[in-house]
Amino acid sequence: MNKPLRRIAIFCGLLILTLLLRDNWLQYVKADELRTDKNNRRVAIERYASPRGNIIVNGEPITGHTTTPKGDFKFKRTYKDGAMWAPVTGYVSQAYGATQLEAIEDGILTGNDDRLFFRNTLDMLTGKKKEGGNVVTTLNADAQKAAYQGLKKQGGKGSVVAIEPSTGKILALASFPSYDPSVFAGYSDSDAKAWQKLQKKNNPADPMLNRALREVYPPGSTFKVLTAAAALEEGLYKSADEKTDTPLPWVMTGTTTELKNDGDLPCEDATLREALRVSCNTVFGKIGADLGNETMLEYAKKFGFTEEQFVPVRSSASVFSEDMEPSQTALSSIGQFNTATTPLQMAMVTAAIANNGTLMKPYMVDELQAPSLDTIEKTDPEKLSEPMSAENAQILQSMMETVVSEGTGSKAQIEGVTVGGKTGTAQHGVDNSENPYAWFISYAKGEDGSSPVAVAVIIEDDDAVRGDISGGGLAAPIAKSVMEAVVKGKQ
Repeated sequence: MNKPLRRIAIFCGLLILTLLLRDNWLQYVKADELRTDKNNRRVAIERYASPRGNIIVNGEPITGHTTTPKGDFKFKRTYKDGAMWAPVTGYVSQAYGATQLEAIEDGILTGNDDRLFFRNTLDMLTGKKKEGGNVVTTLNADAQKAAYQGLKKQGGKGSVVAIEPSTGKILALASFPSYDPSVFAGYSDSDAKAWQKLQKKNNPADPMLNRALREVYPPGSTFKVLTAAAALEEGLYKSADEKTDTPLPWVMTGTTTELKNDGDLPCEDATLREALRVSCNTVFGKIGADLGNETMLEYAKKFGFTEEQFVPVRSSASVFSEDMEPSQTALSSIGQFNTATTPLQMAMVTAAIANNGTLMKPYMVDELQAPSLDTIEKTDPEKLSEPMSAENAQILQSMMETVVSEGTGSKAQIEGVTVGGKTGTAQHGVDNSENPYAWFISYAKGEDGSSPVAVAVIIEDDDAVRGDISGGGLAAPIAKSVMEAVVKGKQ
């Protein structure tokens, strides 16, 4: 071969080698990146080319699908009672992507999860159309309905979380106001208009905010149950009926400022039971100051504060500060100052107390199913921590049951059922200038002493008469209806 031909042959060989290298780079090294690139329209077209699997509650789907009349995308998502379930499902939209369970379990729902590879291969060989799998939740439909309708009837804003204390299963997760994900599931002009109406800049009520998981509020007096738990665990007081060392008035340590109670209450040297029943700021503020910031922070962390929770949807971390002065610790120990919490967190605190001191990890996906309904993955209950002993938890239960039977939580009473609870009216705005938040935390207890449900309810009502706002008045009736729904289902 003469020299010019040899050079041409070598050059052509290098070109072929370069093409092979490039082809292998694209197919093997860059494949996943290109496959998931948001600008790769083929991925989006393939994603909506087959029906999406369903999210299941009590054996029934709360999602569905319909065909798109025009465009590249064949199927779009539909929702049953979408506004009620949106805090659980999130949304999946041809134009705006996906959130929450729809996003986290997208691989199962679309059928693209690697665990479905063998089945998808068989379907391809047999000519069967691809299908998505299902996400089976822990939710209780009756409890969710009671929670959502209670919030809707009350008006304003708010949320409810209900947990099964013995397992950590989330039974209800409601937020109000809410939205129907169906109205922007497509790619049309009407979907775009519906989306814009729901954005916070256009809707100050912020209906797309998941208040149960993402919003943190001052917990007010509901935090006193955690302070009581710390007092019992640290041996500061050994029983519910031992008198506390609490003068009246009580001047916060290191200051000349009295910590006020909400009215003329019998709080001087009150027992823990009486202090919780009438909600004495002085008793629990002094306990916090006596135990100190470090100890109070330790117990807050044991109950789940300062850490994000994943259920599997992410929940914001609740706040209890460190490096506080004794007076700040006192205020924080009654749910004021910097203390802030999600409704999920307060449901976790209540569940731990109801479960005799053991806090289970909260979760709302029971299992993942293949299109054939075979189980791909099952969630096992997992202990998160043990913030208090069973003996002290039972003492605290008796105190919370007194709150409902003889105190501020009487509107949560259920005939034939033992109920424990705690009310809270949390300050809101600069110098408490805005309407306060109304809280209620509670649990129901069966005859065998076990608890099927623990609930946290918060109400934000800017239009309510300030004097009418109380946890016992606004939030307790909603908690009662949720507990009744769960208890009735167990009978």
